[in-house]
Amino acid sequence: MSQTAIAAQMYTLRDFTKTPEDIAATMKKVADIGYKAVQLSALGKIEIKELKKILDSEGLEVCATHVPYERIRDDTSAVIEEHQILNCRYVAIGSLPSEFRGAEGYAKFAKEASEVARKLSQAGLSFAYHNHSFELEKYGSRTGLDILYQESDPEVFKAEIDTYWIQHGGGDPAAWIRKLSGRVPLVHLKDMGILDGKQIMAEVGEGNLNWPAILDACREAGVRWYIVEQDTCQRDPFESLAISLKNLQNMGLS
Repeated sequence: MSQTAIAAQMYTLRDFTKTPEDIAATMKKVADIGYKAVQLSALGKIEIKELKKILDSEGLEVCATHVPYERIRDDTSAVIEEHQILNCRYVAIGSLPSEFRGAEGYAKFAKEASEVARKLSQAGLSFAYHNHSFELEKYGSRTGLDILYQESDPEVFKAEIDTYWIQHGGGDPAAWIRKLSGRVPLVHLKDMGILDGKQIMAEVGEGNLNWPAILDACREAGVRWYIVEQDTCQRDPFESLAISLKNLQNMGLS
C-alpha cells in the first residue's frame, strides 16, 4: 500500500457519478486535482471490474468504501470479493440503520456488527463505523457513540470519525479521535462555518474547527487515511475538494 494519506470521499461528487461514463470522467477530474486515493460511496451502477479499470487508469487507490450495513451482513461473501478486486481493506457503513437507534439498539448493533466484522477480518478486511451527530444523544451517563464503542469488539469494530458531525453534536473531534486511539484508521475531514446565522459545511480550513488540534490527535491516534468529504458545498464540489486538499497540504499533510 502507498503512503498516501489524503483521499476524496466520492459522496461529495454523487451528482457526477450516476453512469459509468460519469464515473470515468469524474475520477479523471479527481486525479487531476491531485488526489491519489478515493473512498467509494454513492456511485451509480457499474461492474466492479470496470470500476477497477477506471481507477487504475487514473492512478487512484481505493482507501475505503461505504456499504449499507444490511448488505455487509447479508451478502458478506460478495462484499469481500468486491473489496479484494478493488484491493481495498476498509469496509465502512455510512450510517446506523434506524432500528438500532436507542440505548438498547446501540448495544445490540455493537454486538451484532462485531460478529459481522470478524468475518471481514478473517478475509483481511476491516469494518469501520461512520458517525453523524445523533449518536451523541445521551442515555444516562453514556452517549450512543460511547455505547457503540464500549460494547463492540475493539479488535474488529473500528471507527471512521467525522469531524463535522462530532462538532455538530456538541462533541470535541480531537478528543473523540484520541479516545479511540488505535481503532480509528479513517477520519472524515469537513469543516463547520456560519453563513447568515446558520451552520454550514465548509472546505477544510475555511471554517472554524480547530485543525491543528484535530490533526495532532489523528497523528497520535494512528489514523491511516484522512478523507475529505463535504456533503453540501457552497461552490462547485470539485473546487471545494481542491481547496480542502490545498489547505491540508499547507497544514503539513501529504
